[in-house]
Amino acid sequence: MTTPDPTSPLDAPPGAAPEPVFPSAPAPPDGVVPPGSVPLDYERFRDEPMELYRELLRDHGPVVPVLLDGKIPVWTVLGYREVVRVTTDPNRFARDSRRWHSWHLVPPDWELTTFVGYRPTMLFSEGADHQRRSEAICDGLASVDQFELRAQCERVADRLIDTFAGSGRADLVAEYASQIPLRVVTRLYGLDDTEAAAIQEDSLHLTGNDAPIALQKMQTRMEALIKRVRENPDQVNVAAHLVSHPAGLTDDEIINDVLGSIYAVQQPTSDLIGNALRLMLTDERFAITLSGGRRSVGQALNEVLWEDTPVPFWIGRWAADDTVLGGRRIRKGDCLMLGLAAANADPDVRPDFHSGAGGNQAHMAFSHGKHGCPPAAREIAEVIATAAIEVLLDRLPDVTLSVPADELEWRVTLMMRGVAALPVEFTPAHLH
Repeated sequence: MTTPDPTSPLDAPPGAAPEPVFPSAPAPPDGVVPPGSVPLDYERFRDEPMELYRELLRDHGPVVPVLLDGKIPVWTVLGYREVVRVTTDPNRFARDSRRWHSWHLVPPDWELTTFVGYRPTMLFSEGADHQRRSEAICDGLASVDQFELRAQCERVADRLIDTFAGSGRADLVAEYASQIPLRVVTRLYGLDDTEAAAIQEDSLHLTGNDAPIALQKMQTRMEALIKRVRENPDQVNVAAHLVSHPAGLTDDEIINDVLGSIYAVQQPTSDLIGNALRLMLTDERFAITLSGGRRSVGQALNEVLWEDTPVPFWIGRWAADDTVLGGRRIRKGDCLMLGLAAANADPDVRPDFHSGAGGNQAHMAFSHGKHGCPPAAREIAEVIATAAIEVLLDRLPDVTLSVPADELEWRVTLMMRGVAALPVEFTPAHLH
């Protein structure tokens, strides 16, 4: 993916000559790097994230100037209240990444370019355009029948378990958790299993040098889906709902927003399933659950959303004007990275973090505000995760880790955190 052109217009129609709505602004007088910026300690972020968040909050406050990869300046918003403020003020803290004055510091192969490089999707839209597109995708997701969704999840889970049930061993990340969300969601949009498998393979290459090719392949598959839906308008699926929605979305808008929503569901939900299974297989409080006891799957999922947040950071927001946040002077064009996991651990709202979250669901795991994960999408993710875990425990009630818990490793990037593998063993079971 190429580095976005900060001089391209925010609202230019296709083929229009670019006008410098947000030109490449000169650096502020004291430079684009705020004084006192702290290089992000990636090793600690991987190994002891909660301790790192609390240390940064204690030493630097709720809004910290951080250098990513040693040179890319962003404001990391760690405080719970500050995250709420940023996410509920989209006019001041906007989503269009072409506002960023520091693109010249970003290398072409930066791992986060996939997430911050401007594309004409709902993710980067603002104002009335975002409202129109958001309503369409939210209505489409809300049209999903929850009973059929649960049944589809169970069918997918059973088919996957059948592939390893007779062996007595499996990796519940590679062979199970990573396979389920995309298989379910693509069916909701009207894709068959073959198309879903191809998109899943493409999604694995959305970071790094292969990202442009992978994204183009996914877009081509979406184009074929929308063409099929328009030729057969009586279909009942999310894509058909978007095509007929009164918002009047163009094919390009539908394709971009469908791709965005599919990707947004896949990896975070996969990590939610894997992280919750890790918790239940390693924490004695959940040990009885594996043989039908007290602690519920819902409790495990809620604890993971608080304490092993699948999306620890989300980049980003861009300041539309000079402002003040958490006692810091934020300049127009500054990038803000939302510390969703850090906000969950903020001692101002959770002074006794290790006491657990109980039934409290006011976490920031799904972000917040108009650009947060839509309620219907959250419900779909939670139904998928709940069904995946419950079916597994029902089919393989004596499943246990086949390695010591302290040998489990995390697969960690700034935007995603999940257990890398869950090798387990169990009594070989008959096929469903």
